[in-house]
Amino acid sequence: MLDRDTMVIVLIVGCGGLATVLGSVLSQMNAPEVQQSTMSRPLEKKAISLEHVPLATGDEPVEKLFVQAGCPVCHTIPGIPGAQGRQGPILVLGSTAHERLADANYQGQATTEREYILESVLNPGAYVVPGYPDRVMPRWYGQKLSAKALDKIADYLEQVMDPV
Repeated sequence: MLDRDTMVIVLIVGCGGLATVLGSVLSQMNAPEVQQSTMSRPLEKKAISLEHVPLATGDEPVEKLFVQAGCPVCHTIPGIPGAQGRQGPILVLGSTAHERLADANYQGQATTEREYILESVLNPGAYVVPGYPDRVMPRWYGQKLSAKALDKIADYLEQVMDPV
């Protein structure tokens, strides 16, 4: 049974802060037994903080992990169904990470391709791929993705090569 203060919120988070709350489930509110049960007790206020809700734990399959993190909204990622985004560069870092590390515009601390991939998620301003705007990639992934999720993302992206 749902009472008056019960809601289910579906949250989809995407690149660039494209968070959209899709809706709440209150369809049973007109049922007489629900109305009766809520009238006999005071409403409780429950604080919901999305600050502590992780996007991904790393226990998910890699395809689901990318989707939960919102990566396909902005990036094309070979091998990830539906990842056809155009706002960010194609993620073929097995082919491009070494070139980016060597670019004179690179301002990060990474020395290996894997470090570059992790840094690109955690500190996306360290290198902005030419032709793409700065400040589109969210800066808060370090707080929202577990170390296990980041490791799984890096493992996958290290292997993705440009098909051309």
